[in-house]
Amino acid sequence: FFAGYPITPQNEIPEYMARRMPQVGGVFLQGESEVASVCMVYGAAAMGKLAMTSSSGPGISLKAEGISTLAGAQLPAVVVNVMRGGPGLGTIQAAQSDYLHATKAMGHGGFRVLVLAPSTVQEAIDLTYKAFGLAVKYQNPAVVLMDGWIGSMMEPVTLPEPKEPVRNKYTGWGTRCFNPQGVGVVDVVSSCLLEPDRQELLNIHFGEMYDTWARDEVMAEEYMLGDAEYVIVAYGTAARAARTAIGSLREKGVKAGMLRPITLYPFPYDALKRLDRNRVRFLLDTEMTLPVQMKDDIRLGVADAMPVHTCGRSGGVVLTNEDIEDALLRIVEEEGK
Repeated sequence: FFAGYPITPQNEIPEYMARRMPQVGGVFLQGESEVASVCMVYGAAAMGKLAMTSSSGPGISLKAEGISTLAGAQLPAVVVNVMRGGPGLGTIQAAQSDYLHATKAMGHGGFRVLVLAPSTVQEAIDLTYKAFGLAVKYQNPAVVLMDGWIGSMMEPVTLPEPKEPVRNKYTGWGTRCFNPQGVGVVDVVSSCLLEPDRQELLNIHFGEMYDTWARDEVMAEEYMLGDAEYVIVAYGTAARAARTAIGSLREKGVKAGMLRPITLYPFPYDALKRLDRNRVRFLLDTEMTLPVQMKDDIRLGVADAMPVHTCGRSGGVVLTNEDIEDALLRIVEEEGK
């Protein structure tokens, strides 16, 4: 089941779903709003169906209450956010403005979602498959977070072999009430637990689940880190630009490497902790947003044992490999003075 609403730069997704879903026995609905769409996803998930929605920054904000309610009711769903510039309505151009929203405060109530960040169209496909599996495994929403470049570009891909979808059987806490027809009781899939002790027990369960994610579900790519003296931390399209910059820097004798978080939540803190403090001179947080939003997580990972500098562009301005290379070389020169 897919329900969505138009907003740039994610319109290719509902456009495709509108055509494809009826061909495979699925259902596509364009809701009258983002709020209506996420509520439809809640209803489909409560009925045991695999359900997803997609949007961009302002639309994701409107869906936030519904995503919180999905999490509170322990219902799986996949939410795709194709990021644009912000805040507010911002620009329709590609950006990485929603890192904090996705990883720190997707909605009210202190819940968390798994956040997967592709850097290629192939990864966008593969991680969406994985997001459904994780959402059902943990009975919790999962987010695929990509910038508008990846959401709009065309690249060759290899589609996975068709397979039976993972099955969603409700295992949440819910509540029980008398059947309206007066016969027996029925399960009510709800995020409303009126007893404080019951809500606290559920929140304890959530905390244990988040710890499990941090132990079992972290994904990151380490690129040329074996001898790196300068480590770029980037995800999505920024990581693609960083990879090109690293090639150019290496040709100049500058030993640069990259750590690319694939799960933004849980964040790959352990990969940062493994960096050689005696070799790595500094890290460069590279993002398509200003101010950068990932820096606090990077600093936590290295425990402030080494400097963390930043390189970013914002509002849909293209971040290039030249930007990254120039920023790193400038910092190297300044530190050498």
